[in-house]
Amino acid sequence: MDILLLFFGFVLMILGIVGAFMPVLPGPITGWVGLLLLHLTKVVPIDWTFLSITLVIAVLIYVLDYIIPALGAKKFGGSRYGIYGTTFGLVIGLIFFPPYGIIIGPFFGALTGELLYDSNDSQRALRAAFGALIGFLFSTGLKFAVGVIYCLLFLTIVWDYKYQFF
Repeated sequence: MDILLLFFGFVLMILGIVGAFMPVLPGPITGWVGLLLLHLTKVVPIDWTFLSITLVIAVLIYVLDYIIPALGAKKFGGSRYGIYGTTFGLVIGLIFFPPYGIIIGPFFGALTGELLYDSNDSQRALRAAFGALIGFLFSTGLKFAVGVIYCLLFLTIVWDYKYQFF
C-alpha cells in the first residue's frame, strides 16, 4: 500500500508541475495532494505543521493566480475597466478557449475593458493589456516554482526514508 501511495504521490507531483502551464490543473494544490499522500504512508510520519504550511502556500498561489494578471494591468496604467476586463477575459478564456484562452483572455479582456473606458487612448489600452500578460506570465512562473519546490521536497523525503520503502 505504501508503494502505491508513493507512486500516486509522485504522479501528482509531476501533474503539479505540469499544472503550472495547464489551466485545467490547479498545479500547487495537485502537488500538495502528492505531499499529503506521501505523509499518509506508514513509513513517513505525518508532520501536520509541514502539511499545513505547504497547504496555505498552495491555496495562496492558487488564489493569486487569478489576481496577479489584474494587478499587472493596473500597474501598467489600466483603469478599473481594464482590471474587470482582465478578470472577465481570464474566465472566458479559461472556459471557452482552453488552453490558449488562459493566455490571450486576460490580454484581450484588458484591452477591451480599456477601450470601453476610453476608446481614444489605444496606447494606454495596449499597455494595460501588456501588463495583464506580464502578470499572467509572472503567475505561471510562480506556480512552476512552487511545483518544482514541492517535487524536490517530495523527493528529499523519499530519499530520507528510502530504506524503509524499498
